[in-house]
Amino acid sequence: MTELNRGCRITWLGHAALRVDTPGGKVLLFDPWLTNPKAPAGALAALDRVDALLVTHGHFDHLGEAVAIGRRFQPEVPCIFELHLYLQGKGLEQTRPMNKGGSQVVAGGIRVTMTHADHSAGIDDDERPGQVIYGGEPCGFVVELENGFRLYFAGDTNVFGDMALIRDLYAPEVAVLPIGDLFTMSPREAAAAARRLGARHVVPVHFGTFPPLTGTPAELARELAGSGIAVAELTPGEPWE
Repeated sequence: MTELNRGCRITWLGHAALRVDTPGGKVLLFDPWLTNPKAPAGALAALDRVDALLVTHGHFDHLGEAVAIGRRFQPEVPCIFELHLYLQGKGLEQTRPMNKGGSQVVAGGIRVTMTHADHSAGIDDDERPGQVIYGGEPCGFVVELENGFRLYFAGDTNVFGDMALIRDLYAPEVAVLPIGDLFTMSPREAAAAARRLGARHVVPVHFGTFPPLTGTPAELARELAGSGIAVAELTPGEPWE
């Protein structure tokens, strides 16, 4: 376990899905599309515990299997208010509504702060084909673990100047940023975001899942050359520790 992670294990599960195992033994799951083309085989079936489920917005590639996972494990689900209403209607009993700028403690000691994201967020529900349900605004999360380690999960977004406020207010040590381009930031924009955030390490996600998502970690590393910010290129299913 590296000094950086200080007891935190981070596992990329393909696309934008991320698992964080905390120093206190809790399991956090972000944007749980675990059947994505880059996911490890059997990723969904292999889950044995989820203490907190964090969904940044309602698009299918982020909401993913949140309903099935929520019904199975009944984790706490901190989420924007409209998404809380939707998930509550699907039988999730421990949704924890909040909004941007707010913070709350979930899973017995994990502090979650909701941040801005610049994207869209409609929900395409299989039970209502052809209709897009309003899912509130997209968001990101700053998560502070039991030992004070802070991670910023940006969700789908472009770069915006107020990422510097996230640095000033929360000083995340790791930033998880989309880099695929087209629907999110490109590596060039992600590098600008990383500089504003001031995190020591960047974990790139949301790339390579489909041909149009052309950004690569190598491009991000080139954009960040000389900045002192390290790019952690993860392999789906292999914990970073």
